[in-house]
Amino acid sequence: MKSVEELKALREKALKELSIRDNENKTRIVVGMATCGIAAGAKPVMNAFVEEVAKRNIQDVTVTMTGCVGICRLEPIADVIDSNGEKTTYVKLTPEKARRIVAEHIVNKKPVIEYTIGAAEK
Repeated sequence: MKSVEELKALREKALKELSIRDNENKTRIVVGMATCGIAAGAKPVMNAFVEEVAKRNIQDVTVTMTGCVGICRLEPIADVIDSNGEKTTYVKLTPEKARRIVAEHIVNKKPVIEYTIGAAEK
């Protein structure tokens, strides 16, 4: 690196290559992957979301992870955030539930109400 301009060019290139930054007009599935989530089974849930989205060749959905969501007793947790920013929080997930969420919520646009945080609190 010999100049600030080179550093700026390198930064611009790196940002363009990061597809995770390109969430505009995409639905995001965000899985809680802190130690509490992983201990509760979040890793197989995350894998199920990734595999199901890939199997169905869904292009406008990204699956990412986050740290602790703060309600450890309801882990594994995932948020589905649509392109308008509307968030649905799913709790006590399993890989089977993750696949159903992709089929019903992502593909058919019908949230799976019985897996949401509101239903879990009843």
